[in-house]
Amino acid sequence: MKKANPHSKDTESESQLQTIFQYLQNHIATASMVTAETGVPQKCICRYKRDLEKNDLLWEIIKMPCEKTGFKAWYLTTNPDLSPTGKPVQLNLLF
Repeated sequence: MKKANPHSKDTESESQLQTIFQYLQNHIATASMVTAETGVPQKCICRYKRDLEKNDLLWEIIKMPCEKTGFKAWYLTTNPDLSPTGKPVQLNLLF
């Protein structure tokens, strides 16, 4: 019987995160396209996307129909040379 490795999930997550990050360094793609090319499940990509965005390591470039699904989706990149020039402004409404 195989013993459970307490670090295997962390190692797999780190590996998936690195795979996504590296893929998006050289490609602009939607989450569905990244899944098709890397094999990383789309649910995981959504979580990693959020984490990378919070650390200013991933940017949404343009929203248009996905090449895989045909539905509108954000095309993503981790390449800082392709990042939008300005950050979106957060509006705080006072009532």
